[in-house]
Amino acid sequence: MRTFDKSGEPDSLRFEAAGLRWLAQAEADGGAAVVQIHGQRPGVLELAHLPAAGASAQVAAEFGRGLARTHAAGAPSLGCTPPGWSGQVPRSSGPMPLHGHDAEPQFHTWGQFYAEYQIRPYIARALGNHSIDDDGAAVLDRLADRLEAGDFDHDQPALVGDGVARLHGDLWGGNVVWTAGEPVRGVLIDPAAHGGHAETDLAALALFGADRLDDILAGYQEVSALADGWQDRIGLHQLTMLIMHAVIFGGSYGRQTVQVARRYL
Repeated sequence: MRTFDKSGEPDSLRFEAAGLRWLAQAEADGGAAVVQIHGQRPGVLELAHLPAAGASAQVAAEFGRGLARTHAAGAPSLGCTPPGWSGQVPRSSGPMPLHGHDAEPQFHTWGQFYAEYQIRPYIARALGNHSIDDDGAAVLDRLADRLEAGDFDHDQPALVGDGVARLHGDLWGGNVVWTAGEPVRGVLIDPAAHGGHAETDLAALALFGADRLDDILAGYQEVSALADGWQDRIGLHQLTMLIMHAVIFGGSYGRQTVQVARRYL
């Protein structure tokens, strides 16, 4: 068992636990495995120990198929929190703008959601730590305008259809643990779960590299085909993670954020 003690940040662990439980609901229908919660109290989260293992092509493809089914489990609206969550969403990049699970939808299109919740709130913060300058902020503002106008709206994967995907929300490669057992499998940890577009999770896997990503994507597409042009949108979907890193870490992340944004102008 692993115990996380963040007595000074109890809300961050509460939000993580709410996301783990929401993602785990999809397991019964073939969704990706999620680390088990063994105990929870204010500021403390006790999780199952995950012994590490290597991933084969078959294991990675099976994880991809499971992730597709997790996404297809759906969410009530773009930008909604896991069920049962109330209050602000704490993140190291500052409060994450999301709305309640059962609240009225705030957005009619993915582009509106992505601009208003995933890009614009972080521009001022990145300016504040000097990771971007005024010219970079203007690039990001122009891109947000185009997103809001619907220039980049696109379909969800086939299994999600006209709905909203149930996202892990912070799916870089380190948040998939290849764990020993019968069988070896990929297990999700440390989510920032919310309703969004499935391609955002997949783009996050590609940002810092994930083991056997090609096999994960092949398995995903076996059960839930991605919309045409998804490869060209990888950078667009990575922008939310890039700009959050610019806020948290500064340095080259700000330049990288602006460089990627320029590609879509």
